[in-house]
Amino acid sequence: MNLPFQVVIRPARNNDRQIIMELIIKVLSEYDLQFDPQGVDRDLSDIEKNYFRKGGLLEIMETPEGAIIGCVGLYPLQNGICELRKMYLLPEFRGRGLGKFLLERMLRKGRQLGFHKMVLETASVLKRAVALYEKYGFKPVDAGQCHSRCDRMFELDL
Repeated sequence: MNLPFQVVIRPARNNDRQIIMELIIKVLSEYDLQFDPQGVDRDLSDIEKNYFRKGGLLEIMETPEGAIIGCVGLYPLQNGICELRKMYLLPEFRGRGLGKFLLERMLRKGRQLGFHKMVLETASVLKRAVALYEKYGFKPVDAGQCHSRCDRMFELDL
């Protein structure tokens, strides 16, 4: 997929933790959703341990100048299932195909890493994200196990 401008994608590291949290907090606040460092966001406490050492990944999207504009991750669960996590873009970079680019990248990476199913949790208020997931074939599943700020759960066979 060709993007309308150049971006850099790189693995996140523990020293990126603060800037990633600031990005997530900014995006969540647009929708009156709360950052939860003791719950759903505790995976950011040690990015390298919680993502990379478990066989997943967390990536950062930057401008060529090094400004972080987005992030996305794959969190390994069990039995060949991964969870799409931390897919966030700053508001001024939305509507340019970057969300689609990140999702397609994670679908490819999930397959490359040997996962056969991807799940995700989201909030109904994130209407554009929900529409994107549905466009790519994610199907709704019982949301009874969702984290505090989420009320929707989806899955897709890879």
